[in-house]
Amino acid sequence: MTNHWKDIKNADVVLVMGANPAENHPCGFKWALEARDERGAQIVTVDPRFTRTSAVADRHLQIRPGSDIAMLGGFIRKILDEGLYHEEYVRLHTNSSFIVQEGFGFDNGLFSGFDAATSAYDKTTWDYERGSDGYVRRDMTLQHPRCVFQILKNHYARYTPETVAQIAGCSAEDFSRVAEIICSTGTADRVGTIMYAVGWTMHTVGSQIIRTAAIMQLLLGNIGRPGGGINALRGHANVQGATDHAIVAGILPGYLRVPAPHQQSLSAHLADSTPVPLVPDTVNYWGNYSKFFVSQMKAWFGDAVGPENDFGYHYLAKPEDDSTWLSMWDQAYQGRLKGLQRPLIVSHFGIRDPQVLVV
Repeated sequence: MTNHWKDIKNADVVLVMGANPAENHPCGFKWALEARDERGAQIVTVDPRFTRTSAVADRHLQIRPGSDIAMLGGFIRKILDEGLYHEEYVRLHTNSSFIVQEGFGFDNGLFSGFDAATSAYDKTTWDYERGSDGYVRRDMTLQHPRCVFQILKNHYARYTPETVAQIAGCSAEDFSRVAEIICSTGTADRVGTIMYAVGWTMHTVGSQIIRTAAIMQLLLGNIGRPGGGINALRGHANVQGATDHAIVAGILPGYLRVPAPHQQSLSAHLADSTPVPLVPDTVNYWGNYSKFFVSQMKAWFGDAVGPENDFGYHYLAKPEDDSTWLSMWDQAYQGRLKGLQRPLIVSHFGIRDPQVLVV
């Protein structure tokens, strides 16, 4: 969640997609109801089903399963075409003014640099133009044809109400009625939030759905404001907790990176892991990566480490491959990992077959 549960009460519009909080998160959903009772907020559900959340919503739009990206794309097109975006916020707090390298493009579902033979992208053009000072070139008027704002506008021009209706299985009129509500928060005195759950994340394109929602919320200026945000609704034992506590194998505590094999010294790891600011006035939170990392090493090893021994960096494993659970199955599918044909058989008699083959 980008915002706290209680903060939902500050919203003027609550969009619920891929979730059913009235039934699955009733204690949290009370804040959406309070927003309506206290602020006159409108609650909108977009869902293939008419759920208990839909029953108490101000507006429900039924869509085909899997058409979420098209629906959000329609909202984005309306925001851009009708000038409903939060102009000052978009110009100052997003990358909308950044100018993209010449040669970047999108055609028939594929971005520039696609190699059909390898089904992979050459991402050379997927970068910004930089000035002599090393910073990204910007057009604060948002009129440059290759600035992110104009590229975004061209990309989403295809998501007309009629196209969205055809994909989502609703009428163009019903879509437009919902879009009027969702796109009404791009002002300084109104704010909207999104509540979603596994109805988004468990799609094969779940990441793309949430990225699209992020684009919409940034255009409306709804990120980093009370009553705004993109709020994932989870269970009591969830991904957020697993990553916050660094239980997953891909990160160290504090969302620090696991060292790679080619990073044999602390200086090499810090150089690869500390982002360079794109513009001179950026906050660049992860510019403090070296401080975070050294603090973690001190917390682990205490007085035994210091500058003279790279703060104990040599103690850390530097795995070559991603050997996490999901990656393991992907490698097996690609034929790179063979094994698990004879799993351990454990019963009250003990281990029956210890000969597990992993190559």
